[in-house]
Amino acid sequence: MPAHHPAPAEPAHQAAEPSANQAAEQPANQPANQPADQLLDQAAARLGAAGVPSPRVDAEILAAHVLGVPRGRLAAMAVAGSAVTAEQAEKLTDLVAERADRVPLQHLTGLAPFRHLELRVGPGVFIPRPETEQVAQVALDQLALMAAQRPASWRPRVIDLGTGSGALAAAIAAEHPSAEVHAVELSAQAVAWAELNLVPLGVALHQRDLREVPEEWESSFDLVVSNPPYIPAGMVPREEEVRVHDPELALYGGGADGLTMPHAVIAAAKRLLVPGGWFILEHAESQASVLAEHCRADESLTQVSTHQDLTGRDRATSAVTGAAADAGPVAEQDPALGVEEWRA
Repeated sequence: MPAHHPAPAEPAHQAAEPSANQAAEQPANQPANQPADQLLDQAAARLGAAGVPSPRVDAEILAAHVLGVPRGRLAAMAVAGSAVTAEQAEKLTDLVAERADRVPLQHLTGLAPFRHLELRVGPGVFIPRPETEQVAQVALDQLALMAAQRPASWRPRVIDLGTGSGALAAAIAAEHPSAEVHAVELSAQAVAWAELNLVPLGVALHQRDLREVPEEWESSFDLVVSNPPYIPAGMVPREEEVRVHDPELALYGGGADGLTMPHAVIAAAKRLLVPGGWFILEHAESQASVLAEHCRADESLTQVSTHQDLTGRDRATSAVTGAAADAGPVAEQDPALGVEEWRA
């Protein structure tokens, strides 16, 4: 377990919702309050002009963050013509300006939704994507299937290789509480964020290279999950938020095909897992057939499966270690959400 890291800097401060008569109480020398609906329209227009893909949604999320209210309450305020204080309007304007410069929305709010969780994120850590939620679901389904074949007292050992913000490890710890969950991350910046997300859930966090498996960890885990870096060296992410703000360590998988780190995850999983253990790793659609063939060519792996997203694209590969006789059944997976091709 690494030494405790200081908490990353907090995002912009939240402000309380103004009272209905606040405008009447405002001193004459103070800037006037502004209607919430007009502010939202102005924010969305500015984000749209900057090419932000979902300008209205982003404007609402930023406004709700500044006001400290849910988006549903914000919508009610806009319909009712509620006023926003000048201070709140200024904070929102500043955040909108940063978002227009393509600073990731999650960096501005400090939060990223992931399944039933809100993860703390910010500069220096990869922002979890919706499609990785499906990788977590497939892993949870597999854990449930494995648990059904074992005594009620069984406590599976799970490890997330290259955890980043801790998304996969956190989801498994939260939704399969009997599991003993570990997470490995090399980046000190990412570890600082992962601590905030994983320590409250009882996950053991290790700052180390996923390619270096300690001898005492060998053949001791039941399940391995990973969303490793996999973008090829010659490819550049299309989205500016990814290209500029996501750490390169979390994006580029190594080599012309981007498969150095995915291959390393498979090699590590083989050492970490007990016979009949199971692993899954996320990857780009174009890498699916190569990774599946890589696994099928390995005599120590069986039940190689490719997992599709909602659009039918192949986005994850799983396999079982040990002889076929040692391996239990493999859970059927639901399709995942669609994503852009080059994403780590």
